[in-house]
Amino acid sequence: MKKKVLVTGASGFIGSFLVEGGLKRGMQVWAGVRKSSSRKYLQEQDIRFAVLDFTDSDHLAEQLQKHKLEHGGWDYIIHCAGVTKCSDKADFEIGNYWATRHFIETLVRLDMVPERFIYLSSLSVFGPIHEKDYMPICEQDTPHPNTAYGKSKLHSEEFLFSMEDFPYVIFRPTGVYGPRERDYYLMAESISRHLDIAAGFRRQDITFVYVKDLVKAVYLAIEKKVSRRSYFVSDGKVYNSRTFSDLIRKELGNPWWIRFTCPLPLLKVISFFSEQAAKLFHKGSTLNLDKYKIMKQRNWRCDITPLEKELGYKADYLLDKGVKETIAWYKNCLLYTSPSPRDS
Repeated sequence: MKKKVLVTGASGFIGSFLVEGGLKRGMQVWAGVRKSSSRKYLQEQDIRFAVLDFTDSDHLAEQLQKHKLEHGGWDYIIHCAGVTKCSDKADFEIGNYWATRHFIETLVRLDMVPERFIYLSSLSVFGPIHEKDYMPICEQDTPHPNTAYGKSKLHSEEFLFSMEDFPYVIFRPTGVYGPRERDYYLMAESISRHLDIAAGFRRQDITFVYVKDLVKAVYLAIEKKVSRRSYFVSDGKVYNSRTFSDLIRKELGNPWWIRFTCPLPLLKVISFFSEQAAKLFHKGSTLNLDKYKIMKQRNWRCDITPLEKELGYKADYLLDKGVKETIAWYKNCLLYTSPSPRDS
């Protein structure tokens, strides 16, 4: 009998790839979506859908109870649902921490706890540490998140730690990129229009993980049956702040460009006004003060040794290969056209 896996946030960038990953591994895959979610990247006929409302804990309990009666539970749950952009910072806590907590508490109450509960967190839970010595962030370090998003993810992790015998596995990916991702698309669009913008003049060490490698790591955790562990995820390499834009430019055919390094004080002012404008129109903004803190951070190194040793992980995509595949998709689907709102 096929193992059953639920992927929440399945209509989003990472979630849709996790759904594909489950199908490729012969699982019965349930895509957890909102009633209003786009299903643009969920077209495979073998996908089953579970409509889940994480904004209303009572309604969510009713939906899960109904699913249990009709279909039973799931062997694995990959919890990818959450918020990455909010006009009100308090919404990060609601959409990431409280939604996750209510979901887990409901699973426990309904006796629907899976064999493994995979939680997609973020390297942002650790914040700007080792900024002077550029040492890799490791699991022994103390988290000091400096963004509302990072704090909400940390609170979710702390709740999982507090759940005795709960079979969680936490992944903390660094910058995830690939087809269907919209924030890095803006960078490619800017370069195609002959402008590249960098943040700050001091050395910045950046790490990335291609979305398919993140999917690989998640399913390795299920395959290896690890439990109550946390892992950083990257491709294992460290890049400088210019490498990514250089590779994008190469894949775009080396258009002429102006490379502008924005001083951090100026970037902070621009981010402030961008955030205020977004609040005025009740919209999330790609550039805001939290985004400024992320761009200001100089050290994004992380230690993936436990991931390699315990799960046998090795990235299939280094940055040059991943950017090549990503830009090919952007050219076919997005570039030179206005992107539609991000699916989630």
